[in-house]
Amino acid sequence: MSYRLRSSSIINTECSAISKLPFLHNCRVCCCSKNNKKTMEKEDHNLSKFTVTNDPQSFNEKISAIRNAGPSKLQVIADFDATLTRYWINGQRGQSSHGLLQQGNPEYDAKRKALFEYYHPLEYSLTIPHEEKTKLMEEWWGKTHALLIEGGLTYDAIKNSVANANIAFRDGVVELFEFLEERDVPVLIFSAGLADIIEEVLRQKVHRSFKNIKIVSNQMVFNDCGRLVSFKGKLIHSLNKNERALDMAAPLHDQLGDTDGPVTDNASVKQRTNVLLLGDHIGDLGMSDGLNYENRISVGFLNDNIEKNLESYRNAFDIVYLNDTPMWGVVKLATQLCCMEDGS
Repeated sequence: MSYRLRSSSIINTECSAISKLPFLHNCRVCCCSKNNKKTMEKEDHNLSKFTVTNDPQSFNEKISAIRNAGPSKLQVIADFDATLTRYWINGQRGQSSHGLLQQGNPEYDAKRKALFEYYHPLEYSLTIPHEEKTKLMEEWWGKTHALLIEGGLTYDAIKNSVANANIAFRDGVVELFEFLEERDVPVLIFSAGLADIIEEVLRQKVHRSFKNIKIVSNQMVFNDCGRLVSFKGKLIHSLNKNERALDMAAPLHDQLGDTDGPVTDNASVKQRTNVLLLGDHIGDLGMSDGLNYENRISVGFLNDNIEKNLESYRNAFDIVYLNDTPMWGVVKLATQLCCMEDGS
């Protein structure tokens, strides 16, 4: 089930549109695959109409501090659903990596749905103490994982679920990954869902792997017949999805001896004390908990209910992108953070 896909070529090109953004300066380092170069040149990169920055001075100071420290001190922490993936697809709500799964057994699909309907409101309850809520989340995730095993989930079912799912990456995500890979900047994708589904989404939608990406999520173990028999490592749920969970996650693709390059050394990742954090919920800011960071730039994606949530997002994140916008603004921000003083 593991895979080794060919890497796309990476080239450097000038991002002439960077100057259009109020929070970035011109920088001559950018990246895109050869196949997407023309597409990027045609894109309208002026995202100022969809961008909110609460404290521009603090934001620019963080950019300068991270840039001066260099890429060797930088790591990227990203949520997956509705952050790397699109919130709306062809006018319909995009599916989450967990919600897209069809077990191939209607009885067990219904049982998992019933668990969701019971526990999901508890997850967002403001009256349940954190310790009690943590136990409830462990209970929910544990029951769900047990149903996946009991119901005979197969890897073929995962592949078919992804193939039939309404899920897609934001435009610019691949270019962001390529840019960071070229500079050996690790990307940690945190998810309380299932790592195997996220990997399959990457495989089917991006058609390549990245040596700098580590998925910190719940990993499945399949037998020789491709049937789920257990889960690897400790359980990762919505309330412990942070840098402390990094040690819980097993290495990716280890069954075929594949490696994740620089990010397999968890200790070295933790020594990268400058953070670019991407999330779509204010709770995603907790993904950097457990890391003693020096500088953190937080990017929020406010996809829906903008009028209701804009004030809280603006106060919580350094910069907020509205209306399910593409990832181009983050590509330019990463470019800015990795620019050397000489512009190289």
